[in-house]
Parts: sequence; C-alpha cells; structure tokens
Amino acid sequence: MGRFSTAMRILKFFIGNSHSDMSALVGEGRVIAQRVTRSITYYYTSRKPGGDTPSPSPPTISPTPSLSSHLDTPLPSYSLSTPFLSDTPSHPTISSTLTPSASDVPPLSPSSPSSSSPRPLLLLLPWLGAKPGAMAKYRDLYLERGLDILSVESAVWHFLWPRWGLEYGAEVLEILDDPRFKGRPLLVHAFSIGGYTFTQLLSQMVREPHKYPGLAQQVVGHVYDSMVVGSLEHMATGLGKTLFPRIEPLVRYTAMLYFWLFKSQTVHYYDNAIQVFYNSPVTAPALFLFCENDALCDPVAMEVVIDFWRKRGVAVETRKWKESVHAAHLRCHPEEYLLTLETFLNSLKVAPPRAKM
Repeated sequence: MGRFSTAMRILKFFIGNSHSDMSALVGEGRVIAQRVTRSITYYYTSRKPGGDTPSPSPPTISPTPSLSSHLDTPLPSYSLSTPFLSDTPSHPTISSTLTPSASDVPPLSPSSPSSSSPRPLLLLLPWLGAKPGAMAKYRDLYLERGLDILSVESAVWHFLWPRWGLEYGAEVLEILDDPRFKGRPLLVHAFSIGGYTFTQLLSQMVREPHKYPGLAQQVVGHVYDSMVVGSLEHMATGLGKTLFPRIEPLVRYTAMLYFWLFKSQTVHYYDNAIQVFYNSPVTAPALFLFCENDALCDPVAMEVVIDFWRKRGVAVETRKWKESVHAAHLRCHPEEYLLTLETFLNSLKVAPPRAKM
C-alpha cells in the first residue's frame, strides 16, 4: 500500500499540472471538426474532393450511455489554417467503445463503407500538450490532399501508467472499427509521445489479432516525427522538458524514482512496447523525421530501429537534421520538411495533392 500511495502522489503531481482548456473559434468554413471523445476529434472537409459542391455533413457517432458523458456536440466548422484557442482538457477515465447504428453512417459521405473509393483517413497523434493552433498547419497539409483526420491526443498518465495507455489504445482501435472508418486506407503521423500511443495500439493488435483482422494491412504508410527513443533517462527528460521545462532536472529525478519504485508496472511494459515496435505488424512504408541534438531522442538508437526495419524488408525513408527542435522541424526547416513529406506521400499514391504543399 505504501508504494501504491507513493505512485498515486507522483501521478497526481504530473496529472494535476498537465491540464489545459479549450474553446473553438466560431466561424463559417469548409472544414468540420466533430468530437468523438474528449481526446479524439474527427476532422473532414464539407466539399467533395475535386469540386466545390459541399457533401452532406456526417452526423455524430451515437455513443453508448456510458460514453455520453464524455462527448461534446460537433465543433463549429472553420477555414483551413484557422486555429483553435487552446487545448481540450483530457480526462483520466477510459471511455467504453462506440456502438453506432446503421443510421449513423452517412449514405453519401465520401467516407461511407459502400463507396467504391473511400476517402483515406489520417490517424494523427500529436505531441504531449500540443495546441490545436500548432497542429492546424499539419492538419491543413492532409486536408488539402483530401484525407479525413482522426486526431488522437495523448495524456501523460497513458505513459506513466502503461495499463491505462493500453486501455486507451483499445478504445482507439474500437473507434477505428466504427463503420465510418473501418476499411479505409489509413495513414499514420505520430509526433513524440504519439509514437508511444500508436505502439499501444500495436500492442493490442498483437495481443488480440482476432479482434483486429486486416487492420495492419489497412495502414498504407506511417510517419514518425521526433519519436522519443532511447533509455529511461530519455523518457524522464522528455517528461520534464514537455511539462515543466523550468524544473526539468527535478521532474527527471522524480520520474526516474517513480520508474524504479514501480518497475513491474512501468519498465516491464515499456520493454514490451519496444519489442512490439521493433517487430511491428505494420510493414507499410515509413518515414522518420529526427535530429541529432534532440534530448528526447537518441539518434544512435533511432538509427538502430531504422536499420532493423530495413532488414525486415520495410521501406524506410529518413530526414535527419544536425540541429533542430523537438516536434518543431516544420518550423525550423520548413522547405526541407515539406519536400520530404510531400515526396513520401506522393510515393504512397494515397491521395494526390490538390495544390502545392
């Protein structure tokens, strides 16, 4: 009980200081954002690809009663590049799965399962505490290419208590099994801790392959931007620099103590997640974006992962900078970042760009 109480105090320290608020700018536009849960948002364009005629707006997914308390009404539509004011507050409770009825699937939506060429879906996994305004430029890149976006935010307790992360991964997989998303070409773009969250999805897929048949093959490509790779020290440093940069050494020390006290509930799960990622069931082409001066990413460890994947037969592209900023390569090296990403997306032949990126 003593260790458990200590764990809860440490978790409370991190969780209690990592919340942020959110409100949306109200305005007319062709991009619609719909809340699926408090940490998952669905973005899509209201016009059909290649034309200006608006397509019918899909209704919200009908939740089960246990999930209804965690759902919001659809967010207002907005123009491309129009940012939200701030982040949405996350919630530690793991929501139950979605059970939509047949009437929830829009018959004329580009994402309808009955469509001969369903609209590709991007699984976007932002970095910890990412502001929607900061993510808007990335969303625009994909919305302009005709992809819908399912944005899945990560929370610090998903990492600090991996069992919650696994439950969250299962929840995301159930949402991807919803009729509006199931079977659509799936592209993944994970930033920083988002790579860990995606690995939790992979872990669930490996543990229960019968529940998610064909999902690994549904992924046509995956992008890892500033993925946290390396030792526990890198993970602890990442927490400090992300949550409380001014007291990063204290946070790093506290995190390392926490990992030591609860090794069986943390380190064991991290080691297993690393093995799952190395031997990922997803073998679609991948792109890694990283830099040599990132305190959260050991470039040597990153190169080991890349080399291992290539030996497995995975087509891997990389872009490494000598100096950059964690999860801010687009801001630091815009031309090189956009060219690298555009070249990779074009090679996948998922959705051609409507305009120059």
